[in-house]
Amino acid sequence: MTYNPVIADIEEIRQSWGWLLGLGILLIILGVACIAFDVTATFATMLVFGWLLFLSGLFTLVQALFSGTWSGFSLYLLSALIRGFTGYMLIRYPAMGAEALTLVLASFFIVAGLFRAIGFGMARFPSWGWFVFSGVISVGLGIALLVQMPASSVWFIGFAIGVDLVLDGAAIASFATAIHRGFEGRRALRAA
Repeated sequence: MTYNPVIADIEEIRQSWGWLLGLGILLIILGVACIAFDVTATFATMLVFGWLLFLSGLFTLVQALFSGTWSGFSLYLLSALIRGFTGYMLIRYPAMGAEALTLVLASFFIVAGLFRAIGFGMARFPSWGWFVFSGVISVGLGIALLVQMPASSVWFIGFAIGVDLVLDGAAIASFATAIHRGFEGRRALRAA
């Protein structure tokens, strides 16, 4: 029997199948909430990103001030100003931020979806079809997002994130169930 690194990795994570199943279910629940409240999810996304950038700008500014004579002071100061200003703009103008983020999100869905579909299609993990399906749907969401710009960016970001979360959750839950069933069956065969 030859060594298969994929099987060895799956053997290693099979003890955590319950956590994977829980994560999958949680992602599905969060995804359904994002779909149901798509406009709210879009504005919440803008505000969370805005606050994260604003706070990271403040922390970077403090870091720059404490390292005042360091040769990288100018870079830290510039980074702090850009992060802080961008965060402030997202907090102050979430609708405009949604339009800008729509372009970034569309490219993310396309690239991540292609990676997921091709990568899992080649690796052939248990329940790999769900991952490929999830990737193909993500690519479709990214393309739809670009086609409907800018009118639908206010609601579509929350909707697209929700659909992606539901599909990722279904893929992870299916994977967890498959590795649990597959390895429970192997243990029963070994015991016999």
